[in-house]
Amino acid sequence: MYKFAFLMCSALLLAYAVARPQDARAANAPTTTAASIIKQDNVNNADGSFNSSYETSNGIRVENVGYLKKIIVPKTETSDGQVIDEHEELVLVQTGSYSYSDPDGNIITLRYVADENGFQPQGDHLPVAPQ
Repeated sequence: MYKFAFLMCSALLLAYAVARPQDARAANAPTTTAASIIKQDNVNNADGSFNSSYETSNGIRVENVGYLKKIIVPKTETSDGQVIDEHEELVLVQTGSYSYSDPDGNIITLRYVADENGFQPQGDHLPVAPQ
C-alpha cells in the first residue's frame, strides 16, 4: 500500500514539474555582463567625516557623505527604573543617493538621509503613504 502511494505521489510531482509553464521573465531576461568601476573617489577626514562615490560602466552611480553630529539625549528611565540623565552623544549622519537603469531603461534614483531619526529614503519609484 505504501509503495503504491509513494509511486502515485512521485508520478504527480513529476507530472507537475514537467507540465509547469516556463518562467516568462527568465526567458526574456537580458544577458548580464560584468560591470567595471569607471570612476571612484574616497575621502576620509580626521574628524570622522567622509565622502565617497563611484560610477560603473553599466550606469550605476553611488554617492555617500557622512559626518558626526552631537545630539542631546533627554533624561529617560529604563523599564527596570534606572534613570539615565540627559547627555550628549555623537551620531553618524549620512546622506547620499544611488541610481541605476531598470530593465525598461528608466533611471531609478533613490536619495536618503540616515541620522538619529533613522533611514529616510526618497524616490519617485517608492510608494507613498496615504494622507
